[in-house]
Amino acid sequence: MAEKLLMLALSPTMERGTIVRWLKREGDAVADGEVVCEVETDKATMEYESTAGGALLKILVPQGGEARVGDAIAVVGRPGEAIESLPAESPQPAATPAPPAADASAGTPAPASAAAPPVSAPLPQTPGGRVKASPLARKLAADSGLDLRAVNGTGPGGRIIKRDVEQALAGGAAAVRPAATVAAPPAAGQTVPVTQKRRVIARRLAESKFGAPHYYLKLSVDMALILEAREALRHPDGTKLSLNTFLMRFAAEALRRHPMVNATWGQDAITLHPRADIGLAVAQPDGLITPVVRDCGAKGLLAIDQELQELVGRARAGRLAPEEYTGATFSISNLGAFGIEEFTAIINPPGSAILAVGEIRRQPVAGPGDALVVRPLMKLTLSCDHRVVDGAVGAAFLKELKELMENPIRLMV
Repeated sequence: MAEKLLMLALSPTMERGTIVRWLKREGDAVADGEVVCEVETDKATMEYESTAGGALLKILVPQGGEARVGDAIAVVGRPGEAIESLPAESPQPAATPAPPAADASAGTPAPASAAAPPVSAPLPQTPGGRVKASPLARKLAADSGLDLRAVNGTGPGGRIIKRDVEQALAGGAAAVRPAATVAAPPAAGQTVPVTQKRRVIARRLAESKFGAPHYYLKLSVDMALILEAREALRHPDGTKLSLNTFLMRFAAEALRRHPMVNATWGQDAITLHPRADIGLAVAQPDGLITPVVRDCGAKGLLAIDQELQELVGRARAGRLAPEEYTGATFSISNLGAFGIEEFTAIINPPGSAILAVGEIRRQPVAGPGDALVVRPLMKLTLSCDHRVVDGAVGAAFLKELKELMENPIRLMV
């Protein structure tokens, strides 16, 4: 019997998706679990695996078309099977702004559990106890020696699909550190279409900026000892740790000492998070994404750095899983690689603060006896949600962070 392939929610905030391209044509054979098209979500372009096997009888949403989550995008069944009883095509929604999703972006954050990473539920199994997984996912896992019982499925009904296996395998592979890059600007006079991802970014940032009363605190940090630590503390292959790694680890400690900065606003209660899940803003050609390193306060510098570089690599490739870029309790945006001295950033919900990081510059300062000395200084700007973080609380946090960064041995021993 013919089955409809439905547009799946490939990210927690996804309301509709755009078919980037079909990898199969009408009439082609399709295996259960085989990738049939690529879908642009509000966060990334992701592969769509068929949930049925047979022949691709009808494409309902053409390449470049949009569909809401739950709409049919294609029909799969036996070759030559009649599909008169199924809709001829899926309605194409107009490109109007979607209503705010019930997530933390709307300025009314979800409960505390929504900010934490998803807890792996028991793996869905067939009545015989067999783990539910697509054939392609099974083959990839078998070829790689991966036990499917250790993989969390994100497909329909918790089914393990190809993407889940790839992400599980990628967890042990270090990503190449990319240099600071930015997409080439469009030619003068060119019209750039607004993608679904850009539309969601615009909505979320506008809701944060105009829904949360921002205020800003600035100071400079002497980075001399951290720069020395970067030279001394390296990975086994000799590569240096990212400055963002130090920022995450020291911010996590400052958040532990000032828990109101690691909190989420709610209409009836403010939720203080028990751990520091810190997101780092990463540029992509079509917008920003914020991969999250979980529980930074419980990890050492080397562990944070390795995890961060893996996440950044997958972020730039558009291969992050939803649980890897949602739920940051605190965020960092670093534009120092572009020579930016200082800037202010918009808070990334469900967090109530974000740290903007500028370039390290050697500048003259007053030393002992008021003698001028040249020091490597970096400017930090903290954006706070005044509903949660009072001015004195934000100032105490930033002062604590400065002291930790200027005396890193206190945390590294």
